Amino acid sequence: MERIYKTMRNAGALSLVVGIVMTVMGLTVGVMSIINGSVLLKRKSEITF
Repeated sequence: MERIYKTMRNAGALSLVVGIVMTVMGLTVGVMSIINGSVLLKRKSEITF
Protein backbone atom coordinates (compact mmCIF):
# COMPACT_ATOMS: atom_id res chain seq x y z
CA MET A 1 0.00 0.00 0.00
CA GLU A 2 2.88 2.35 0.71
CA ARG A 3 4.21 2.03 -2.85
CA ILE A 4 0.90 3.33 -4.20
CA TYR A 5 1.08 6.43 -2.02
CA LYS A 6 4.69 7.10 -3.05
CA THR A 7 3.76 6.71 -6.72
CA MET A 8 0.79 9.06 -6.31
CA ARG A 9 2.96 11.59 -4.48
CA ASN A 10 5.58 11.52 -7.24
CA ALA A 11 2.94 11.84 -9.95
CA GLY A 12 1.37 14.79 -8.13
CA ALA A 13 4.72 16.52 -7.72
CA LEU A 14 5.54 15.99 -11.39
CA SER A 15 2.16 17.38 -12.44
CA LEU A 16 2.72 20.43 -10.28
CA VAL A 17 6.17 21.06 -11.78
CA VAL A 18 4.86 20.62 -15.33
CA GLY A 19 2.01 23.04 -14.62
CA ILE A 20 4.37 25.69 -13.25
CA VAL A 21 6.74 25.33 -16.21
CA MET A 22 3.87 25.59 -18.70
CA THR A 23 2.54 28.71 -16.97
CA VAL A 24 5.93 30.41 -17.05
CA MET A 25 6.48 29.47 -20.69
CA GLY A 26 3.02 30.69 -21.66
CA LEU A 27 3.59 34.00 -19.93
CA THR A 28 6.98 34.39 -21.61
CA VAL A 29 5.60 33.64 -25.07
CA GLY A 30 2.72 36.06 -24.48
CA VAL A 31 5.04 38.89 -23.49
CA MET A 32 7.30 38.20 -26.46
CA SER A 33 4.28 38.27 -28.81
CA ILE A 34 3.12 41.62 -27.41
CA ILE A 35 6.60 43.09 -27.82
CA ASN A 36 6.90 41.76 -31.37
CA GLY A 37 3.47 43.15 -32.27
CA SER A 38 4.33 46.57 -30.90
CA VAL A 39 7.56 46.64 -32.91
CA LEU A 40 5.62 45.74 -36.06
CA LEU A 41 3.07 48.49 -35.40
CA LYS A 42 5.85 50.98 -34.73
CA ARG A 43 7.53 50.17 -38.06
CA LYS A 44 4.30 49.86 -40.05
CA SER A 45 5.23 52.73 -42.35
CA GLU A 46 8.51 51.02 -43.31
CA ILE A 47 6.78 47.82 -44.52
CA THR A 48 6.05 47.66 -48.23
CA PHE A 49 4.53 44.88 -50.28
